[in-house]
Amino acid sequence: MSDFVKKDVQAQFGRNAESYVISQGHAKGDDLKKLLEIFRGDEEDHVLDVATGGGHVANALAPIVKQVTALDLTAEILRAAEKFINGNGHVNVSFVQGDAEAMPFADQSFDMVTCRIAAHHFPRVHQFIHEVMRVLKKGGEFYLIDNVAPEEEEMDHFYNEVEKRRDYSHQRALKKSEWIKGLELQGFEIYEMYSFKKKFNYDPWCDRMKLDGERKESLTRFMLNTSAKIKNKFSIEQEDNRILSFYGESVLIRAVKPDDRVKAPTTIEW
Repeated sequence: MSDFVKKDVQAQFGRNAESYVISQGHAKGDDLKKLLEIFRGDEEDHVLDVATGGGHVANALAPIVKQVTALDLTAEILRAAEKFINGNGHVNVSFVQGDAEAMPFADQSFDMVTCRIAAHHFPRVHQFIHEVMRVLKKGGEFYLIDNVAPEEEEMDHFYNEVEKRRDYSHQRALKKSEWIKGLELQGFEIYEMYSFKKKFNYDPWCDRMKLDGERKESLTRFMLNTSAKIKNKFSIEQEDNRILSFYGESVLIRAVKPDDRVKAPTTIEW
C-alpha cells in the first residue's frame, strides 16, 4: 500500500513542482523564520533536508552551514529546487532522489536533519522518525515542521478530510501529542516546540493542486455544510457560497539525539 501512496506523491508533486517553488506559504512564513532563529548549526555542519520540496529550507540554510543535502522522492521537484537554489548562487547543496522512509545514507551521516511541511504525505511516519534517528550523529538535532490536526477527534477528522479531498497524496496530519509520543518513543529528547496559526487563502490553495471545478465544488460544499462549531474552530471565512479563507496550525519541534541513548525499537505502531 505504501508503494501506491508514494506513486501518488510523485505524480502529484511532479505535476505541481514549479508551484511549490513560488508558493508564498512555502517560500516564507513564521515557521521558516523561527527555524532560522533557533537553528544551531554552523559552518562545519552537514545538514540533510528531507522532502525538500521547493528547496526553501535548503536554500535558507546553505549560507550558514558547510553542506546541505536536499532529499526528495520526486525527480521533477528536485530539478525545480536545484534550479531555484543554484539561481541564488549556492554551490554547497547536493540533490538526491530518495525515500524519507528508507534514506540512501549511512548511519550517523549528518549533524542536523530538517523536514518542513512534508511529513503528512508519509504513509509510515514512525519509519521516517526511525530513519532520522539512524542518519543523525549522536548529539545531532532534528528540526521538524508540519501541519498538525487538533487534539479533538471531530476536528482532527474534519481537517484531514479537507486536506485529503484537496490533495489525494495527503496521508495524515498528526496531532501535536502524536508527534511528541513518536519522537520520544524513538529515543529523541524534545527541547523546543512552537505553534503557528496558518491562513489558507482558499482559491490559491486549491489552485496549487490544480483542482478541477467538480472537485473544488465538492470540497467547498463539504466545508460550507459543516457545523458552526467546526467553522468557528478553523475560522472559515465565507461569502455567499464561496470560501475565502480558513486557518490551520503548524508546529516546529527541535529534538535531539542523545549522545548515550538506549536503543529504541525499530517498529512502533501509533
